[in-house]
Amino acid sequence: MALQEVCEWQAPDTQALVPHLPRTGSWAVPRGCDPQTFLQTHGPQLAHGTTTLAFRFRHGVIAAADTRSSCGSYVACPASRKIIPVHQHLLGTTSGTSADCVTWYRVLQRELRLRALREGQLPSVAGAAKLLSVMLSRYRGLDLCVATALCGWDRSGPALFYVYSDGTWLQGDIFSVGSGSPYAYGVLDRGYRYDMGIQEAYALARCAVAHATHRDAYSGGSVDLFHVRESGWEYVSRSDACVLYTQLQKLPEPEPAEEEGEASQAHPEPATPHRAGGGRGLSAGPGEATPGDFRMPAETERL
Repeated sequence: MALQEVCEWQAPDTQALVPHLPRTGSWAVPRGCDPQTFLQTHGPQLAHGTTTLAFRFRHGVIAAADTRSSCGSYVACPASRKIIPVHQHLLGTTSGTSADCVTWYRVLQRELRLRALREGQLPSVAGAAKLLSVMLSRYRGLDLCVATALCGWDRSGPALFYVYSDGTWLQGDIFSVGSGSPYAYGVLDRGYRYDMGIQEAYALARCAVAHATHRDAYSGGSVDLFHVRESGWEYVSRSDACVLYTQLQKLPEPEPAEEEGEASQAHPEPATPHRAGGGRGLSAGPGEATPGDFRMPAETERL
């Protein structure tokens, strides 16, 4: 604006040049029809589905996602990228409307870049999650669909946050978002440990997404795997989900009888039932689900 004032330059009136085009941000609908009513009646009915997950462990944060982009009953793109780098120490998984996710990640990248230039240091993962939550909450009720897990490494170590388009933001160790998340949680809850090794974490993430793509009709394609370290994020691999699931089916299953017997001898069960975490955290009634599955930190669960 300052340059325009100095040069005394006026921008051309684009609306006058193309009078038959609709204004920016409006929909082209038949004359005499209310746009909102017309789109609700005759607009496309789109069903979105995906499987994204992220978990925090001692060597950083793992982010994994499928690559199929479904729109209704057909596959829009079989090789989409659902994990977006925000800066060198921060990644974000995308679930919801692709256009909304990409747009708001661009806004977040710009704001974090400006903050880094002002403060002279990288922004924290908690600060990035809070910033995105505040920006999205202003558009609550306007049909935005953004559900993301922000994975990063800052001065406090590896961090993981869940952000939803209504302004919700949660911190935890495990998050899975998308239509395939119930199947992914089944694998993650069984095999997750905070002190696991790097290769073990890679195998767990691939296994969770592969099983979810096998059961969820809207997930599939390949499995993208990212690892956020102290030195920055790293793109690990892309594996075909169908081939990966076939390989997992051929692996021998451990014998449960011997494992349960050894566990009962080493750790006898208490007389009264104990609930992990002392019943703290988010809870939902029968048939309900919280916007993001909250997990208490491993240190709290051991108390």
